[in-house]
Amino acid sequence: MSPSASSTAGPAPRFAVVGVPGNRRVTLFQDAVRAAGLPAARVVPWLDVLRGEASFRPGETVRMDSPGEDTEVERLLRAVGDPARVEGTARWYAGFTSAVRTVARAAAAGAELLDDPDDVAVLFDKRLCHAVLDGAGVPVPESATSGAAAPVVRDWADVRERMADHGMSRVFVKLAHGSSASGVLAVETAGPGRIRATTSVERDASGRLFNSLRVRRITTEPEIAAIVDALAPDGLHIERWLPKATRQGRATDLRVVVVAGRATHAVVRTSRSPMTNLHLGGERGDLDAVRTAVEAAGGSWTGALAVCERAAARFPGTLCVGVDLLPSTDWRRFAVGEVNAFGDLLPRLTGLPGSGAEGMDTYAAQVAAVQNRARNNRATATA
Repeated sequence: MSPSASSTAGPAPRFAVVGVPGNRRVTLFQDAVRAAGLPAARVVPWLDVLRGEASFRPGETVRMDSPGEDTEVERLLRAVGDPARVEGTARWYAGFTSAVRTVARAAAAGAELLDDPDDVAVLFDKRLCHAVLDGAGVPVPESATSGAAAPVVRDWADVRERMADHGMSRVFVKLAHGSSASGVLAVETAGPGRIRATTSVERDASGRLFNSLRVRRITTEPEIAAIVDALAPDGLHIERWLPKATRQGRATDLRVVVVAGRATHAVVRTSRSPMTNLHLGGERGDLDAVRTAVEAAGGSWTGALAVCERAAARFPGTLCVGVDLLPSTDWRRFAVGEVNAFGDLLPRLTGLPGSGAEGMDTYAAQVAAVQNRARNNRATATA
């Protein structure tokens, strides 16, 4: 289904968005709804959901957006009021997935959900998501923790053991329920006694963990172990650190947004550190240059986008996901690092040529996809 919109007879979609009022995500979605000539979306605060006060109207199309950037929501979900704190993600996951199912129950009386609760539960558990992708033949980094049956990683000693068992000298250690590189360590070993980790996590004097905007390198194993031991109770995911393609000495990957099964938007992210997240010093790269590099190396740009669409297809009940695509050093192969439920915050980025979303941002593409689906449903009903 192309996300391109067209004018049709019949009732227009009426949106409700579950989010944080005034948040930029909600604002950008509202802008897209109004630009499509539709009534403004009704905003349902996550706080109302968590307090059992949310309701939805028959005929509404319900979009869920990130609950982040709200201190009170963070406190209720994680029992930690400081959004910079790292700990508490297991409690956050339990609370958030429960809240998502609360939305689904409230919407059951005639509203339409754009985010499937079962999909969301997998998308926010890196171990489950990896297993789903791997089982479908989507290329992913090898993992020592993939799937619900994988042994629990209890501490740094377990990380070292998994690395040895799988022959991994370079791994990413990630919080199972983390996002935005929170709690991520890029760990590499080079012989006995030589180990280092790159991370944005910092410990204070009392041992509490905080996210920093400064990526740093740790070269002592006791410090690495202390961080991992503090993270482990929330659940850890370990995967092989794949070498990425580089441009001008910077590691390069892509965030590709898939809407209604089509890869509609892509942004190149480059960094001098293993983490390319833009808030950690990553920079947007030249998409045309990357596409040229792929094709010059004998790779397929269309094939790269198809990998993202295959990954998104594993979550058929969710309208939009953001796929982190990792190009190999020779630009010929691609693996999926992660699939993100709320990976569409890419302001001012317009659609890929031939995607049907040309001239649209990620939010406009989603609104158009819902309009198309409504039009197609009406055409089917009257055929």
